[in-house]
Amino acid sequence: MEEWVGERWHRFIWRAADRSFAHAAVRLEEVQRAVQLLFRAGGGDPLVRVAPASAEKVGGPRSWLQKLAGQGERASIGTLDEQTLALPPVIAVFADAALNRDLYLWLAAQAACHVATPAGWLADNLAATRRALACFPGLRTRYARLLQAHLAQRPAPERLQGTPRELERAIQAALRASLDGVDAGRDTTPPAAREPCAPQDQGASLDGRARQPASVAPVWLWLQAMQTAVGPSATAPEADAADGAPPRPQQQPTPQDPKRRRAQRTEDTSSKHGLVMFFRAESILSWSEFVRVNRTADDEDNQDYSQVADDMQELALAPRKPGETLAARIKFDLDLPSAAADDLPVGEGEPLPEWDYQRGLLLPEHCRAQRLRHRAASPDAIDSEAAGAVPALEKRLKTTSRQVRRRFEALRAAPRWQHGLTQGEELDLDAWVRHQVDRRDVAHRHVEAPAVYARRVRSERSLSSLMLADLSLSTDAYARPGARVIDLVRDSLFVFGNALDAVGDPFEMLGFSSVRRAVRIHELKRFGERWNDAARERVAAIKPGFYTRMGAAIRYGTQRLAARPERQRLLLILSDGKPNDLDHYEGRHGLEDTRHAVHAARQAGLVPFCVTIDQQANAYLPRLFGTQGFALVHRPEQLARALTQVYVRLTAAVR
Repeated sequence: MEEWVGERWHRFIWRAADRSFAHAAVRLEEVQRAVQLLFRAGGGDPLVRVAPASAEKVGGPRSWLQKLAGQGERASIGTLDEQTLALPPVIAVFADAALNRDLYLWLAAQAACHVATPAGWLADNLAATRRALACFPGLRTRYARLLQAHLAQRPAPERLQGTPRELERAIQAALRASLDGVDAGRDTTPPAAREPCAPQDQGASLDGRARQPASVAPVWLWLQAMQTAVGPSATAPEADAADGAPPRPQQQPTPQDPKRRRAQRTEDTSSKHGLVMFFRAESILSWSEFVRVNRTADDEDNQDYSQVADDMQELALAPRKPGETLAARIKFDLDLPSAAADDLPVGEGEPLPEWDYQRGLLLPEHCRAQRLRHRAASPDAIDSEAAGAVPALEKRLKTTSRQVRRRFEALRAAPRWQHGLTQGEELDLDAWVRHQVDRRDVAHRHVEAPAVYARRVRSERSLSSLMLADLSLSTDAYARPGARVIDLVRDSLFVFGNALDAVGDPFEMLGFSSVRRAVRIHELKRFGERWNDAARERVAAIKPGFYTRMGAAIRYGTQRLAARPERQRLLLILSDGKPNDLDHYEGRHGLEDTRHAVHAARQAGLVPFCVTIDQQANAYLPRLFGTQGFALVHRPEQLARALTQVYVRLTAAVR
């Protein structure tokens, strides 16, 4: 009975204190495409993704009902950093749904024109507002309506005291002045609107003065520009069974929380004996503050960790302590496979450069690619475990392999058109149009035998292919119930190798992963080697491990293909996510390095192409490979067939 009454009371008081307009709410997913388009049209970085923002502590006056209900303390504020434009997942600030939608569009326009400077949060937003109005003149009317509605909601400075009063006056003065003197090239900020806060003010200088002061109400028309970013959050992959621990069963894909959360890297102090008293007597009453108790694991097994994260102001990421299991998974730590079960190194490794986008410099010999072979010792050795898996793969993929092989054989046997002939089977319309234009330019000069015909001829192809397969630890996740990503990659390599071997095109298969600047290149099948049982067993034995330094792997593949004598050379990358590693190689740095490596591959005369199953690939792959340089497979179980279609299309294009 008490719980029933408490639930009803909570619902009643929460609705009574709620100041939002639920009937006019607009969700981010409803306008996300328009927001992305407007952000990029205004010059926003193509590598910046749009994501929902998490709630954080805000200030401003609260009514007695809000204090009673516990409302008004947290809100989702728009933030911008070098990786993410985080916007509120739901906007219900105004009673008009059109105004709430316009607010999303306005924040996208302002983010495209926002530049973080030492001047501070207020001056940066005022300058960004004027640049956005100059860049998007059509938004001026909508912004004026938003400004009028927002100013009507702002608290009156006369009802505040101390620092909040001065801050509120400066904010409202800046908002009213934002429509005056729209000029992106000069600073017309009035003196009253300049940053008034001293560093000792309450929350006035936070994160380099890039955030709004904690004592004022949210300014919905402005953004918080973060000059530094912690990096994208990672989902903890499963630990490798080679460590001796039994594998953990997993049948469903790991759920992902799309919200952009504040986080910091910290040291785990759980081993520092929290029950030991300090020598100071006044510490007796506060000793419990030093006891590290995992409430979410001790109190409830099926805890909603996303809800727990929503209740936290900032997430702390700590490295795994020796012997920890559950705590390491909660803190998103990555368990690496045992070195005892690792592959055998071949040679001393090859140095590779890496692109530093912040300095605009290619760092020579920054990474080292280490070639690895499966622990079958020699290229022709037989591994009993992998040998037993090959017949099972052949039996399960027999139908798919036969269909793909027939398609490749038909592609090889198909004749090609030879253009620019004086005699031929058909008239080449493009050549005929060019001929007619040339005749007019040279005063109707007569040509006895114009080269305007085409005919089909049979010729040998000069084509070589190299496939780079991502074998990072993220491929250990489940793409669908009962099938991991690594299993789908293995099937695709097996089918693809059988088909290429049937048509006789030279090809090479490499897997790649990395640990910081050490790039691991798994030799599955090299140029000049036969596609025999040993090569098939190496494909059957692939395992996930470590991270994805994609730029270095592409550079290594470029070196391998550049040495080939064929006229046409294809570089196929098979991946399941963004480039990342343990060091700074995450977020913007990894994307820019990969983009530079792809550009270098094209400069070398190669055709790089990426096939991915990452459903978020449209947010970053067009920047890396171009709009026609990648293929997104929406159904992971169709990866082998999709890879075949990509190869057929590319082969037809380069012949």
